[in-house]
Amino acid sequence: MSPASDNLADALSQVYARSLYELASTAGGESKVNEIADELEQVCELLRGNRQLQEFFASPVIDHKARSQSLSKIFGNRVTDLTLRFLLVLNENQRLGKLEGINAAYQAAVQAAFGRVEVDVYTPAPVESAQLESMRSALKSAIGAEPVLHCYTDPKMIGGVKFRIGDQLIDGSVANKLRRLKQSFLSSGGASFRESLSRFIDDSGRSHS
Repeated sequence: MSPASDNLADALSQVYARSLYELASTAGGESKVNEIADELEQVCELLRGNRQLQEFFASPVIDHKARSQSLSKIFGNRVTDLTLRFLLVLNENQRLGKLEGINAAYQAAVQAAFGRVEVDVYTPAPVESAQLESMRSALKSAIGAEPVLHCYTDPKMIGGVKFRIGDQLIDGSVANKLRRLKQSFLSSGGASFRESLSRFIDDSGRSHS
């Protein structure tokens, strides 16, 4: 089974996802809905690659006010106001640990509404936002649909990138385009962002442990 389909959203995740979808749709229609979908996935991708950040999101011992302050510092200039406010609401209600399931439910709603396609992307190290946008654009051209990227790191990979597009059969022309995309892709680590995340998480944990 594809990692993108591993997270089965429960009823609570569905409620939060539907509420966010409606807020995004009211705020800006399809473009806003897609923007929020991309930002949610980016936050979840950070969580998947950072055990410390996972614990920071889910820990019951961190004061929620201190965590809200750290969330604002970490994501304030990296996501839209709606996504940040949603993260803060989840924190207030002690539901940040549900984010992966909420993301899965939200992405499913977007796909049902706009025909987006889930794509699992495997790289040796986390990708930078500029590379992610380039990859998304190239994949959209290759598969003829809006891709929802689920990024995973595989340190065992020597280099390059691997794609898994559900259980769909990829025809020869699409396969050739994906091969050319792999050849042109250069991965990088994003060390500075990861260091800033660790600093904020460490500060909050020391203050309220």
